[in-house]
Amino acid sequence: MKHLFIINPIAGGRKNQVEETGRSIREVAQTLKAPYEIYVTRERMDACRKIIEDAEKTDDLRVYACGGDGTLNECANGAANRDNVAITHYPCGTGNDFLKSFGKENVNKFRDLQALSSGTIRKIDLIDCNGRYGINICSVGIDARIGTDVHKYSSIPIIGGATGYVVSMVINVIKGVTQKFHITLGDTVVDKKITLACVCNGQYYGGGFNPIPEAIPDDGLLDMLLVEPVSRFQVAKIVGRYSKGQFREFPEIFTYVRGSGMKIKCDRTFVINVDGEALYAKEIAFKIVPKGVNFIFPEGLY
Repeated sequence: MKHLFIINPIAGGRKNQVEETGRSIREVAQTLKAPYEIYVTRERMDACRKIIEDAEKTDDLRVYACGGDGTLNECANGAANRDNVAITHYPCGTGNDFLKSFGKENVNKFRDLQALSSGTIRKIDLIDCNGRYGINICSVGIDARIGTDVHKYSSIPIIGGATGYVVSMVINVIKGVTQKFHITLGDTVVDKKITLACVCNGQYYGGGFNPIPEAIPDDGLLDMLLVEPVSRFQVAKIVGRYSKGQFREFPEIFTYVRGSGMKIKCDRTFVINVDGEALYAKEIAFKIVPKGVNFIFPEGLY
């Protein structure tokens, strides 16, 4: 067995992230009766590459994603469909949204490295997104555009931080709320404009949005929402309902489906949100991967 601690040096925006996390890890790792390695990522998808390499060298690899939801996504991609690899999340990011699917009150339990190191392994589902895996929530439409552009505006000193999200939202609303797609959902095929589509394995994303509270990460199904076109003036009201999982209050706007996947096409390239990471394509197929990854839960949680 090998314990691999993957540290994202920029997660959470703290200057001393690597030193602080490394110190906490070493205190626990020195008590483990197995080899361990602390690895600091250097570039995008570096964690995925590292896991694939190490998985070829050991029969039992346990990976700790020490960062945010993006770090967890990279680790899930490296561990997907590998029986000898199990991953977990030691939350050091800003949102740490995926863990909230197991109860907001339980997120801190994943910060107990001792409990994680002796935790229980369970298989959970993944979302196949044109070959890239998601573990939490994927989306297309205005929220994906806002989430992609927020980094561009947050980097401007006079804006910065959470204000960047507000600026991105305002600019994208001005550009246009809806977009026309060719959508295949089960036996239904339509060409229509939508505000957004979300595909959920987990329950929370975007720093606390909870679009489908019923989503369960190990039930072998995806929970999906299509949001009908709304006006610029309706956006704030609808976003509020959407963020709280109150879609059933507006059946004329929200279409809810549980199933194995969804396909979306467009005549021009569009952005796809995959666990907060951006992909670009003219066509995306979201497909459930039942029991696609081994996930470690803190001792006593499951």
